[in-house]
Amino acid sequence: MTVGKIPVQRIARVLDTLVLIALVCNVIALYLVPTAVFLGGEGLLEGFVDYLGGVLHPGPDDIVMARVFASLAAWTFVWADAYNAALTLFLVVSGCCTAVILRQARRVLKTILRGEPFAPENAVSLRRAAWACFLIAGAALARVIFSVCYYQSPRPLATYNALFVPMFAMGGLLCLVMSALFRQAAELKAENDLTI
Repeated sequence: MTVGKIPVQRIARVLDTLVLIALVCNVIALYLVPTAVFLGGEGLLEGFVDYLGGVLHPGPDDIVMARVFASLAAWTFVWADAYNAALTLFLVVSGCCTAVILRQARRVLKTILRGEPFAPENAVSLRRAAWACFLIAGAALARVIFSVCYYQSPRPLATYNALFVPMFAMGGLLCLVMSALFRQAAELKAENDLTI
């Protein structure tokens, strides 16, 4: 099977590598979520970048292990403030669901690499990815509602969190449709194999 002049399995191999890299980065970022929230305040990325800069490129007076243990301690301190706790909870749930989506993508790519794109397990993997998308949409909706109540303002309705709700809901629906298509294709393939 080819797409243009590039074999599909070659594309799947590249995608599998990229998804693996994204999964590893996701797991590392997931561990560092409370540290970024605790250090960053409103500027989440600035705290995260400062922390990683100190670990990867320590100054002469920096103690790297102290920063590593501080990231462990952040898992307890981040829950003291309602806003930080809500942000951490949203990011952890979203990060775990993203890890599930990436893992399911790797499973689908593995069947393509085996030369069995219409394997029944692809339907199961896509259904799991759909539910992970729905969980992210639900977490985003909960965070938007929390932020509207916390700030007593409609401004959170114009944030990326509000955009996540329809975006991941549509992604979940798309995965469910693809799951049904893969299931039906696997059933047709099984019937075809029995008639030959």
